[in-house]
Amino acid sequence: NTRVGMIVESYGTGSQVRLPGKSAMEPQIFKFGTPYSEMYRSLAATPQDEAFFMHNGVLQLCKRGASVKLAPQRWQDTPSTAVQKHHVVIAFEERIYDAVIEDLQTREPTEDFKAIHVICLDTKDNPHEAKLQGRVALELCWILEQTDDLDLEAPELVDQFQEEQMTHTQIKVLYQICYL
Repeated sequence: NTRVGMIVESYGTGSQVRLPGKSAMEPQIFKFGTPYSEMYRSLAATPQDEAFFMHNGVLQLCKRGASVKLAPQRWQDTPSTAVQKHHVVIAFEERIYDAVIEDLQTREPTEDFKAIHVICLDTKDNPHEAKLQGRVALELCWILEQTDDLDLEAPELVDQFQEEQMTHTQIKVLYQICYL
């Protein structure tokens, strides 16, 4: 997705794709690689289901996903050569941030051994919060994009961003540099 002049990719880190269901105990579960269009059809199988999943935002999430790529991808299944192309990785939940760091630390180092800046903007998992944090993440990315030396300047820029931009929220920004 390059609508904002940046290359943006999205990954999951769990064993399967879990979407909100009719109750917290009944998530809708799909395998990674299941096309978003197939998920949409499954969730909108009956008029009642379609109304429910439209109301809770899950169908919009599938539409948004389908506009960007065919299907959800799992971070840990992505080859190191593809992962290494990412300069910055932003997670929106601390457990995902931890999973990304753990994955990067257990991979065999590549010949280039480049820095990957992993940042967490912990967010409540709902469409409203996701939209707000998406804007915050975009703002941070624009700041990082302006730097002459990302590897040297990122730690200070992330700290500065948290102090200046995050005063209106309780979200703590987590940050770590990993090498691959």
